[in-house]
Amino acid sequence: MRQLNKWQTAVFLVGAFLMVVGAGLSVLAWKGAPYVFSVGALAFVTMQMLQRYEGTNFVIRRLRRIMLLSDVMFLLSALLMIANMGNVFGLSHLTYIEYVYNKWVITLLIAAILQLYSTHRIGNELEKEAKKL
Repeated sequence: MRQLNKWQTAVFLVGAFLMVVGAGLSVLAWKGAPYVFSVGALAFVTMQMLQRYEGTNFVIRRLRRIMLLSDVMFLLSALLMIANMGNVFGLSHLTYIEYVYNKWVITLLIAAILQLYSTHRIGNELEKEAKKL
């Protein structure tokens, strides 16, 4: 895996911190929480996209695709958090409640589980690959 430099690692960690703070403040119904989460998600996902794997190990490549899916889910969570502030899509009230209202929690949970799984497995696979060399 391509390692991030110090500046990129700092942006990565700040993005992760802002995502946690934004999700926490959203539970407390602070109006700016979706924007804090969105900035954090954008920084986190951008820096994670810069971590490329140039090897040929099929398992790591598959896990990277799972990680990219979780990144898309983080961005979808940010979009749904912003949409949760009001009916920005112009849907009927019942449709809005059924498909948008607080659905960001589900997408965030899925993204977090996928991220944890893929990060753990990639670490294990990279250790196996290093032992072979």
